[in-house]
Amino acid sequence: MSPPRIQTPQRIEDELELDRSLRPKRLQDFVGQPSLKEQLTISIEAARARGEALDHVLLAGPPGLGKTTLAQIIAAELGAPFVMTAGPALERKADIAAFLTALEPGSIFFVDEIHRLQRALEETFYPAMEDRQLPITVGMGAGARIVTLELPPFTLIGATTRTGLLTAPLRDRFGLQHRLEHYDLADLATIVTRSAQILGVALEPDGADAIAGRSRGTPRVANRLLKRVRDYAEVRFGGVVTADAADAALALLEIDELGLDRLDRALLRAICEKFEGGPVGLSTLAATVGEEQDTIEDVYEPFLLQCGLLKRTPRGRAATRHAFAHLGLQAPAAAVDSLF
Repeated sequence: MSPPRIQTPQRIEDELELDRSLRPKRLQDFVGQPSLKEQLTISIEAARARGEALDHVLLAGPPGLGKTTLAQIIAAELGAPFVMTAGPALERKADIAAFLTALEPGSIFFVDEIHRLQRALEETFYPAMEDRQLPITVGMGAGARIVTLELPPFTLIGATTRTGLLTAPLRDRFGLQHRLEHYDLADLATIVTRSAQILGVALEPDGADAIAGRSRGTPRVANRLLKRVRDYAEVRFGGVVTADAADAALALLEIDELGLDRLDRALLRAICEKFEGGPVGLSTLAATVGEEQDTIEDVYEPFLLQCGLLKRTPRGRAATRHAFAHLGLQAPAAAVDSLF
C-alpha cells in the first residue's frame, strides 16, 4: 500500500504555482472574448504610444472567466508593476491610502470583488481616480486640517461578479468597462488543450471536447476537470485522456453531459418530484435540500437558469419541461398547463 499523500506547505505552494502557470501571460495567448481583446489591444497600444497610464478598467462577469488573468496580462503588456487586493480586505481609509501612496508610476492596482468595498470608502477612490490626489485629514476636532497628497499615474482595475451592486459614481469613473461572457465549446476545447500541454498530459481531441462540454462555459471549471480527468486517466487508461477516459472520470465525479453535478440535480429533482415542478418558495426549497438560500441563489441558480432548466416566477422557483426531460421524469399534467 502506497503512503498517504500529505499536503505539506511546500506541496500546497507547488499546486498554487501550477494553477498560476496555466494562466496566459500575453493577450495574444488569451483564448476567447475576441471583442474584449481587440478593445484592450487598442487601448494598451494607444496608452503605451503616448507614454501615459491606461485609463481605469472595470471587468465584470461571472466567476472563473478570466478577470484576474486579464488584469495581470494588462500589467505585463504595459510592463507595469502589478499590485493586487480585494474589496473586503480594504476595511479603512488608511488601508486604501497605504496602497495608493506606495504605487510606482504606471502601476496596475487591481481590486478584486470591488462591489464588496464599503460604501463609506468609495469616496477615497474618487479624487485618486480623477485627479491622482489623496486628501488626508490630519489632526482631530477644531484643529483638524486636510493635506492633499499627489499620487503617481496609475491604473485602477476593478473586477466584479455583480455590477449592479456598484454605485453609479464609482462605476462612471472607469473609462473602460467590459463584460466577459461564457465561452463556447470550441474556445473551451482550445483552453483545455493548451492546459494539457502545460501539464504534460496526453490529450486526444475528443477527450478535450468531452471535458469542454461539461465545463459550464467557464475556463476555471475546464482546468479543474482536466486535472481530475488526468488523475483518472493515469490510473485507469494508461495516462491518455480519450473521450472514454473523460466520460468515465466525469461519471465518477457525478458530472453529467450538461455539466450538472450531484447537488445541481438534487435541487432540480426536489422541485420536480417533491413539488411537482413548482413553483416553490426559495426558503422552502433551501430547507428541502439542506442549503442556505444565498448559496442556492449565487451558486446553483445562475447556471440552471442559463441552461433553461429553472425559471423564477412571482410565486417562486419552477422547473421547466427541459428539466423534467433531463432527469428522465414525466412532467405532471397539472404542471404542464400552469408552467409551460
